[in-house]
Amino acid sequence: MTTEPVPVHLPLPAVEDFAELRRCLDVGLARIDGQLALLAQRHGQIERELTELDTRVTRLEHAKWPLPAVTGLTSVGALVMAGWQAMGR
Repeated sequence: MTTEPVPVHLPLPAVEDFAELRRCLDVGLARIDGQLALLAQRHGQIERELTELDTRVTRLEHAKWPLPAVTGLTSVGALVMAGWQAMGR
């Protein structure tokens, strides 16, 4: 005894359903394209700001006073002043 498959009658989607599906897909893709363009623009801005910040930090590092040298000069100056005051009195 063989059983034949029972035919399933599904309603075929209407042309309007396909058109609506396509419109939804087009709108979604347009939104994704817009978001990607915005992300690319922000990435460019952040990259420029990062480059500018790196340049500023490099300039500041090169322009800073060497703290150990300043400390040494100050201590030598204080020692000279103390010696001068001690001899002057």
